[in-house]
Amino acid sequence: MKAGNDKGKTGKVLSVDPKADRAVVEGINMVSKHTKPNSKQPQGGIIKQEASIHISNLNLLDPKSNKPTRVGYRMEGDKKVRYAKKSGEEI
Repeated sequence: MKAGNDKGKTGKVLSVDPKADRAVVEGINMVSKHTKPNSKQPQGGIIKQEASIHISNLNLLDPKSNKPTRVGYRMEGDKKVRYAKKSGEEI
């Protein structure tokens, strides 16, 4: 994550919404949701869960250095391949 309250944190991407350019990342942008009592939660109460963040605030981690990197594309033969800009390693 490169902006906001969770800047510098890392996590696993749980889901992506390409139409809205948003993603849900594990442990990032936690919000409190108030729930009514139901069969799953007989007490109801307040549940902490992840909210979506804009994709522009995410970076992939470089496989070598484990630091944030941008992604580039190159052709290897007739195949298009993604690679990390920092190390040049294939993703």
